[in-house]
Amino acid sequence: MAKVQSKYETVFILNPTLTEEAAAAAAEKFKTLIGQNGTITEAEDWGKRRLAYEINDFNEGIYTLVRFESAPDFPAELDRIYRITDVVMRSLIVCLDDK
Repeated sequence: MAKVQSKYETVFILNPTLTEEAAAAAAEKFKTLIGQNGTITEAEDWGKRRLAYEINDFNEGIYTLVRFESAPDFPAELDRIYRITDVVMRSLIVCLDDK
């Protein structure tokens, strides 16, 4: 029998040139999208942090962590949306369920 819900964790880094309002709006957009397609168990805005290496000539980024449960096909769609959103510099989605 296939699993209906799986646990995931995603971190995305937004462009540091965004205003606080624009960064909060972008983060809220992704949280809303995740909430519409699953259940958010935890969300943390880490704020602006230094990057380990330069990305697009930036040394900093605005980090957000979201832990959620969703159907196994949703993370692929979320990743696609991250990739086509200009303000997202990097993102990562990890499945937390034991295999």
